[in-house]
Amino acid sequence: MNYDQEILGILAEAGEKGLSVQKISMHVFNACNSLFHVINPDDVHDYVARYLSKNSRNPNSIVERAEPRGIYRINPNSDDARQLMLQFKDEKPAEGQDSQTEELSLPLF
Repeated sequence: MNYDQEILGILAEAGEKGLSVQKISMHVFNACNSLFHVINPDDVHDYVARYLSKNSRNPNSIVERAEPRGIYRINPNSDDARQLMLQFKDEKPAEGQDSQTEELSLPLF
């Protein structure tokens, strides 16, 4: 599993307020745990805490600590974060293409 992408995706959705380490680890656990690939929640929490701590030390890093202790968010001043936010934005349909679908089924009666 690639927890790094899950962490960054969750932080991108969280926005400027950020999330606590506990909530981020719960989201990562729920996204990566399955019936056939069971993971330990304590291992996920340890990984998330280490990842956030390691990647928030540099002022230009993609993750930064927010004001209350234990809250992390995407660093808006980072060039990597700007690129990441472009990747995580929802793609809008092109103007020429409507999201309406044409019904092609035949009537029963």
